[in-house]
Amino acid sequence: MKRLLLIAALLFPSLAAMADEGMWMVHAISSALEKKMQERGLQLSAGEIYNADAPGATIADAIVSLGFYCTASVISDEGLLITNHHCAYSDLFDLSTPEKDYLKDGYWAFNRQDEIPLEGKAVYFLKRVLDVTDEVEALKDSLQTAGVPFGSRRLSALMERKYANQTGLEASLDVMWAGEKYYIALYKKFTDIRLVGAPPVSVAAFGGDEDNWEWPQHKADFALYRIYDHGEPLQSPWHLRISQEGYQEGSYSMVLGYPARTDRYSSSYKVDYLTRVERPVTNRIRGKQMEIVRKWMDADPAVRGKYSDWFFSLSNVQELQEGEVQCVKRFGVVDEKRQKEKNLPADILQGLADEYAAIEDIEREKAYYRETIVRGMRITPTMLRMSNAKDDERRMEIYRKDVGELDPRVEKDLIAYALEEYFGNLPDDVVGHRQDSLRKAFAGDWKALAAHLWDHPYELMDFVTEVKISAFNEREQHTGDLTDLTHRYTRALYHEREAQGEVQYPDANSTMRLTYGVVSALEPWDAVYTSWYSTPRGLREKYDPAQYDYALPADFVAALDRYQGPVNFLTDNDISGGNSGSPVLNARGELIGLAFDGNKESLASDFSFTQDYNKCVCVDIRYVLWILRDYVGLERIVKEIN
Repeated sequence: MKRLLLIAALLFPSLAAMADEGMWMVHAISSALEKKMQERGLQLSAGEIYNADAPGATIADAIVSLGFYCTASVISDEGLLITNHHCAYSDLFDLSTPEKDYLKDGYWAFNRQDEIPLEGKAVYFLKRVLDVTDEVEALKDSLQTAGVPFGSRRLSALMERKYANQTGLEASLDVMWAGEKYYIALYKKFTDIRLVGAPPVSVAAFGGDEDNWEWPQHKADFALYRIYDHGEPLQSPWHLRISQEGYQEGSYSMVLGYPARTDRYSSSYKVDYLTRVERPVTNRIRGKQMEIVRKWMDADPAVRGKYSDWFFSLSNVQELQEGEVQCVKRFGVVDEKRQKEKNLPADILQGLADEYAAIEDIEREKAYYRETIVRGMRITPTMLRMSNAKDDERRMEIYRKDVGELDPRVEKDLIAYALEEYFGNLPDDVVGHRQDSLRKAFAGDWKALAAHLWDHPYELMDFVTEVKISAFNEREQHTGDLTDLTHRYTRALYHEREAQGEVQYPDANSTMRLTYGVVSALEPWDAVYTSWYSTPRGLREKYDPAQYDYALPADFVAALDRYQGPVNFLTDNDISGGNSGSPVLNARGELIGLAFDGNKESLASDFSFTQDYNKCVCVDIRYVLWILRDYVGLERIVKEIN
């Protein structure tokens, strides 16, 4: 994918130690925060970064949300966009055919007419953010007085419809701090988006799964799109200038983008529950599923063609959450949160403690169910659609269409593993009658049962849909409303910090944010130091044509001698998912790179920012330009950018 008034407490000098933490709402940059950024090296005013009332355009006018799952930026006056290759991965996968594999070979539009339209693609330009807190509170009061039931969805629908009708723009109601603040963000939406170019996946994602979340990395993680308006390239009011001057350790860096989600207002009880109860289940099962799929992808290129997109998504989440558990333990995040919540109301803390203790066992069982039957078998969505179809003819039409996209060998292995975990970890009262009959009939031979179910789609459909969800609900022993307790906790923590004069930023929620910092090295462990940039030398050192993740096209390897600059670099910008593709800017607001990853030591950052360990991994824009100009020869794009 998919809005905090900065209080006067920013003036407190004690904030200096945490200067680089924070995903600040771009429309609410106070003079104190502006000064802090300038002290770090910024050569711009806050109004040059974002100003909805400016007569001209600002930097923020060149930043777009790519469907609220990634970020992109405009880099020419003809609507050319740059983002990460992994943000374009699904598009390249969907466009590929056995004859034209755009993931393997890359894609370059050497002429304007070769730019490929993408169905369902949309980008969003932020035009304005409005504080509507008082209006929402008044609306809630009026609905309550009228006896009309309401919740967050109804409030969002009413407010968004009103502002969309008034402005002609896309409107989104964004809730901050569990309802302490409400903002309406207004966007201009464009839906004619075309693919311009992307390097081969071996170049863009060099190091693949092995290097994910690691440092150093050596990825050319970029792709190019173009926005069209009424059939013509968008005449952009503002685009980012590109700097080829480079940077040094300590150089100012700034990231603007749309981070999707953080949970830094989460309680110690929630973090403890997730990392001790839920994550160990999901991480272990997903790791085994990755092992199954990787085995078949390595054995058969046809399997890789069918499963690479699914595997990419699976591995990214699994590795992130596995690292999250490790970092929460390593950096003592639960104890850190307990210290910060000592002064919160005792009834809230006790309520959370009781509630998480009450749901622990049942939620562990639900995790096993989700990771096996719901998500662990790729055939499950097909079975659910079949069960909802009106007749057998439609059911078999769905089945034949979907099965053609799958590989029976992979699916039977995934089903067998799902059966083993499902029957081994779920209580009997959840298991359906027909499920139990099959379990007994095959006496624990999961491979044989998987083959049987695969060959009998109606039995597989019944198996998937027979889980007794009601059995989960019957055993739940809640002591209170967890959602209400969580909201009360968030608001209490907000007011506690406000009373202490602590600067606050809301959790990320796919709204535009600014983060600032510097280019910096990493010391991941005691006595271990890593540089702040990587070079082509690392590509040559890791290159191994026998390993998929470390193979490169032969002509690319030969061309590497012609590039001597940085490949990737590190900053200490505070980022999260959704920042993928975000522009990394220098002190003058010029583009020096793209954010594409975090480091392994930063994987607890959804819950807590760990000073000196949270890093943003970026691809150097000079490496991107070298690929476009010298390796690909895409002169028309290089000329357009410059």
